[in-house]
Amino acid sequence: MTDPLRNDIVDCIVIGGGPAGLTAAIYLARYHLTVTVFDDLTSRAATIPISHNHAGFPEGISGKDLLARMRAQVVQYGADVRHHRVASLIKDRGTFIARYDHGELRARSVLIATGVVNQRPEMPAQQHDQAVARGLIRYCPVCDGYEITDRRVGVIGRGTSAFKEALFLRSFTRDITIISPGDDHGLSCEELGRLKDASIRALTGPVLSVELSEDSIDIVMREERLSFASIYPALGSDIRSSLVESLEAKRSEDGCILVDSHQRTSVSGLYAAGDVVIGLDQISHAMGQAGVAATAIRNDLGEMKTRFR
Repeated sequence: MTDPLRNDIVDCIVIGGGPAGLTAAIYLARYHLTVTVFDDLTSRAATIPISHNHAGFPEGISGKDLLARMRAQVVQYGADVRHHRVASLIKDRGTFIARYDHGELRARSVLIATGVVNQRPEMPAQQHDQAVARGLIRYCPVCDGYEITDRRVGVIGRGTSAFKEALFLRSFTRDITIISPGDDHGLSCEELGRLKDASIRALTGPVLSVELSEDSIDIVMREERLSFASIYPALGSDIRSSLVESLEAKRSEDGCILVDSHQRTSVSGLYAAGDVVIGLDQISHAMGQAGVAATAIRNDLGEMKTRFR
């Protein structure tokens, strides 16, 4: 089945419509390359209620507004944006084929910018989304640790992940409690000792419910009810790198796509940027990787085919 809208081979397919994918598309389009972005509108950045950590927006900007501006800029320079999810990706006779619900599209190169999905606390989806929008649940202490300065904070999780998150947040506030949802906190004796030195409590569950009030989020346990200004889930994330399995691109043990200093993967013509690769999960970092990747794509394609206007 061929693509009903476009039967030619594009220079690059960008899979992912978050900060990395859209930044790369802007660069590629401005390099006079033909580029199609597959944006299924599931970027994690869209859940950010407001960011004060992104340079150039001193009053802050929401993730949705930032992505909307970036999409408009992508279209302004002539990139093709399709709101579909790519179901599979293969390589055939030197070109890539991205298959999706409306057909398939061929490309000389592909950039994977599919990001990750946060693992959420057990609570109704609508309640969770409301808590995120109100800043009662936060997922990025690098982004918004400043906003919880001197406030009461809970970390939901267990083991080393919860330990590291709590210690990172400790520089913003003295009042931190780790709550492990199950009956085992998974912390080593050394980690417990360091938490005690930092005056961080570590409690085990079960967690009976999570409830929202006007200005707090409450964790209801069997013997006590804990009220916090914000909680940080330290439950891990699912890396969305399954599309590269069929191409046998190298990945880390936890699924991150491995790249070189120019964002090239182990498969010729395949690149990756943003949270789907190992690095600091930050918008600015993803955008920087995207600029590097797009320039590498432009230069690598230039070696394959001279492009003089």
